[in-house]
Amino acid sequence: MSLTLDLSGRLVVVTGGTRGVGAGIARAFLRAGADVVTCARRPPDAPVAAAGRTARFHPVDLRDPPAVRDFFGRIAAAHGRLDCLVNNAGGTPHRLLAEAGPDRHARVLDLNLTAPLTASLAAYEVMRRHPAGGCILMIGSVSGTRPSPGTAAYGAAKAGLDSLARSMAVEWAPEVRVNTVVLGMVHTERAALHYGDEAGVAAVGATVPLGRLAAPAEVGDACVFLASDRAAYLTGASLLVHGGGERPAFLAAATVNRPPAPPAAKEK
Repeated sequence: MSLTLDLSGRLVVVTGGTRGVGAGIARAFLRAGADVVTCARRPPDAPVAAAGRTARFHPVDLRDPPAVRDFFGRIAAAHGRLDCLVNNAGGTPHRLLAEAGPDRHARVLDLNLTAPLTASLAAYEVMRRHPAGGCILMIGSVSGTRPSPGTAAYGAAKAGLDSLARSMAVEWAPEVRVNTVVLGMVHTERAALHYGDEAGVAAVGATVPLGRLAAPAEVGDACVFLASDRAAYLTGASLLVHGGGERPAFLAAATVNRPPAPPAAKEK
């Protein structure tokens, strides 16, 4: 039995799909045959393309609700359908809580939680009118499931995003499925900003059970699966794409199951 996922004829919108993880997701959908529209505030340096096909780009500020509603209205008018929305846009600078005022942290919450809600509401209005319905994917983070020092507001937003997705899944079934892809560390073109040079990236990757950071294409493959008919009974789910997570820090200090130290050399 072939597990090839063919999404030909389907329309997918990927927010923040012009670089990094978002571009990897967009390329995965292009390879699966879907028509892809990316959106962000600024156009990409080069068109996002894969398998001889290119994603279309529309500028939109996802923190502007009227602009978001207009964007999805134009999508509906031009295509008559929307099969999948991937809420990928987001991010945050490293900032300890006490080093910034509440307004800065609120902007992080706005981008990473309120903006996906705004986009999902607009997408739902298009999807629910189509006989085949649609699916919405939230791009979450392990920062929403564990302490996130330096990115606390981002972690809080991602925790809220996962909860929001599960509530959407209940309210909008059966027309629209809603799932979350929970990411660990991903090796993008901006990895050096977080982990240093390639040696630093490799050292950080070595802390992951699978021994490396994820590739954006692997995140994209997970999204394609969740958007496909193979996942038709999956909604309200959280798919962990984190290479096994993080080895608990206490294990490095524990004495149980630690190899015994070699005997000390005897003095002559």
